[in-house]
Amino acid sequence: MMPFMTSACGMGEQTPEGYENVPVEHAMQQWKEGMMPFLFLDVRSQEEYAQGHIAGAMLIPVDELAGRMNEVPKNRQVYVYCHSGKRSARASALLASHGFTRIENIVGGIEAWKQAGYPVEK
Repeated sequence: MMPFMTSACGMGEQTPEGYENVPVEHAMQQWKEGMMPFLFLDVRSQEEYAQGHIAGAMLIPVDELAGRMNEVPKNRQVYVYCHSGKRSARASALLASHGFTRIENIVGGIEAWKQAGYPVEK
């Protein structure tokens, strides 16, 4: 097995932790095209999620992720986001360290998503 793998999409900056940082535009393009099964993983708090999230996103707050990783499918591309990107980077590193190979951290989080004019739901 190669020690340094890129994601299936290969569009972002590969981190030493084993996940990729990708811009919101890349995540939106994948969502629109629907070419591969993927999941948006929101790692913010329940309160933040209720204020607005990407449609269909799974909520697992970053502080609960270690105990709930079994809920995240390993056979799908996972786009992880938070408010601005710090918690999602932490969550992405945690997932990668537990054998997840298709992890992409959305740079700028939900704030960048909204600033790009992309839809959120409550």
